[in-house]
Amino acid sequence: MRKFYSGIIVAMLLCCTALMTSCIKDEALNAEADILSVEVDGDMLIRQPVITNDEVKLYVNATDDVTKLAPKFSLTEGATIEPASGTERDFTYPQTYTVTSQDGNWKKTYKVSFVASEEMVADFHFENIKFYQFEDFETGELKDFFHVFFEFKDDGDSLILGSGNAGYMIANFTAAPEEYPTSQADGGVKGKCLKLTTVSTGALGAMVNAPIAAGNLFTGVFDTDLTNPLKSTHFGVPFRHKPISLMGYYKYKAGSTFTDEKLNVIPGRKDDFDIYAVMYEVTDDVPYLDGTNSLTSSNIVSMARLEDKKETDEWTPFTIEFKNVNGKALDEEMLATGKYNIAIVMSSSKDGGSFMGAVGSTLYVDELHLNYE
Repeated sequence: MRKFYSGIIVAMLLCCTALMTSCIKDEALNAEADILSVEVDGDMLIRQPVITNDEVKLYVNATDDVTKLAPKFSLTEGATIEPASGTERDFTYPQTYTVTSQDGNWKKTYKVSFVASEEMVADFHFENIKFYQFEDFETGELKDFFHVFFEFKDDGDSLILGSGNAGYMIANFTAAPEEYPTSQADGGVKGKCLKLTTVSTGALGAMVNAPIAAGNLFTGVFDTDLTNPLKSTHFGVPFRHKPISLMGYYKYKAGSTFTDEKLNVIPGRKDDFDIYAVMYEVTDDVPYLDGTNSLTSSNIVSMARLEDKKETDEWTPFTIEFKNVNGKALDEEMLATGKYNIAIVMSSSKDGGSFMGAVGSTLYVDELHLNYE
């Protein structure tokens, strides 16, 4: 019914099952009410639109006139949108659209905005969360399932951060929010903090060679790709400045037993966490980075990755410098015209994307700050 902000292969497997089940209901009307894609006449968009559960962002330059635009929307089968697709509106300020499902039982409100300002924040305090709500699988009532982190920007808008919690919700829908891989915790350097924990996905996860879910948090969005789950994570948001360093505090304890994607124990191997950031060029071929290339893409211009890591029960400060890679350097004109994204990624298990790690590995992060020129 609703798009997840993020997920893992377990969620995708169940989505496939749901789709196959719906195929045998010959006369059932579609109950989905999603915006799938959006187009704008001309060439003013500087990158692909970003569509989440309740918001559409279309990226333009500050000099573009957005007072008379008529975006055209593609919707889930049979759904309708109000105002109608192609209606001319003034997007000086965000506009709202309501999508109604084919069966008429579901409505979703989207905020649609044309964005020329920064889509990034410099400080991450992890004090702000909201709950992801979804129908309880047993009662059908709306339930608060897990924490969704966000940070406020200078203009009062918010930057929502992605995680893999939605996949774990499918694997263990009875879990409390604090039991999810990504959650908020007490005892931060200041106030609350981010807690990332590698957890078991149970029998269902093991069946599809996805036996663990590493806690993760990143700048970007999730868009399910059933053919290649690693491509579901779309890392990065627009950034028009030169990043200098990433600094913050962490605590970390590795789990006791490291296993591979089939739950085979790998003797002598110890789990490790990851904190890194990359600045990369956005092109038609590479509109974003994903789980297959977030550290290896030739579009990456500079990178900051924490290498001097240790297990510690005390808050440990770190500062990691951005260094140019791939023989590249940031271009001032490309910065000014919004041709770069920045991605910040944190995980309780460095190889968690390949479903390898140790259950119980826990990373705490707080007071993250991005220095830039």
